[in-house]
Amino acid sequence: MSVSIDITGLPQERIFFVPSPLAELGMALHALSEPGHHPGLQGWATAVSSQLDPGLADRLCEADFLWRTTFSDVFAPFAGVPGSTRTLPGATLTEELDLLDKLTDEQFVHAALEFTCQIGYDTRSAGPLEDETVRRRALEMAAARGCVQERFTRRLLDDPPAVRGWFRQLMRDCEEAFFADVWARVQPQLAADARHKTELLRRKGLAAALTAVSSAVSLDEAAGLITVDKLIEGRTATGDGSLVLVPTSLGWPHVMVLHRYGWQPAITYPVSGPAPQAPSVEQLTRRLEALAHPVRMRLCRHLARAPHTTGELADAHGMSAPEISRHLSVLKKAGLITTRRRGRYAQHQLDLSAVARLGSDFIEGVLR
Repeated sequence: MSVSIDITGLPQERIFFVPSPLAELGMALHALSEPGHHPGLQGWATAVSSQLDPGLADRLCEADFLWRTTFSDVFAPFAGVPGSTRTLPGATLTEELDLLDKLTDEQFVHAALEFTCQIGYDTRSAGPLEDETVRRRALEMAAARGCVQERFTRRLLDDPPAVRGWFRQLMRDCEEAFFADVWARVQPQLAADARHKTELLRRKGLAAALTAVSSAVSLDEAAGLITVDKLIEGRTATGDGSLVLVPTSLGWPHVMVLHRYGWQPAITYPVSGPAPQAPSVEQLTRRLEALAHPVRMRLCRHLARAPHTTGELADAHGMSAPEISRHLSVLKKAGLITTRRRGRYAQHQLDLSAVARLGSDFIEGVLR
């Protein structure tokens, strides 16, 4: 599973690494509402939440579906400005909120309700402002998530400009309450990362720059295709537009791809994260499937204690050597055991560090 971006014909000068204050504010709000996604930010989130004005906290609760579950495209308005395929994020929050004002009401509503009301994302589809059936469905799904979201969704559908103005003021109040300090702290790091990636792009090419972005992002130069390893399927293309890559200091482990129909593609990536890198989605699936078999679970018990040969494992489990070899092959292909030769014998042992990382690898994989 992955999201792919067709960049056929895209010249290097239309590839941009640019920080976005509005995107970083969206990440900050996400970290505040889902601290479990970002354990490294829990101290910061607790401190900010404890100091929030109660009125502001209540207003944030009204619209937290825009950032709690995942990252809404309302925080990347540069990608959807009508009539422009090469708009970049603004240098200030005010500039980015001005870009938000350039979106049509249909675009704003689509982006706001995308995750909670299952409105079509990467294909052309009618929205709740154009189609009464879609509108009823959106309100039904909002009601299933509680009265707060139902009221907000009804307001949004009845008067999109008013809600957009409300959202703009909410972002400005967040800036005054806590985000100005956050942006002053992280902006130099984000700017430095963008300069570094831009220079890497200029000197060594796109493949090297994408490798530096994340191990989850790869380039097939022959096919003109960027692939982002994620637990979703999606496809988009730059066409005659551009590709924007937005660094975030608060976003790990999320690597997000904007592939909304009619919007220019964008990738938001964390500028740093803990090592080692998580395995690919395919490798993670292989590891979980390898451990799901009861025989391999029992083999792991032996292999965790000490190195064993195939013959020793066969004797211990009352199985034939070829049967044991087949199970060991599955574990080895999943990267869960190591093998070393001792004279005429090959000894196998469980890679405890790989197994210990499975929990965090799984979390990173599903959150990526």
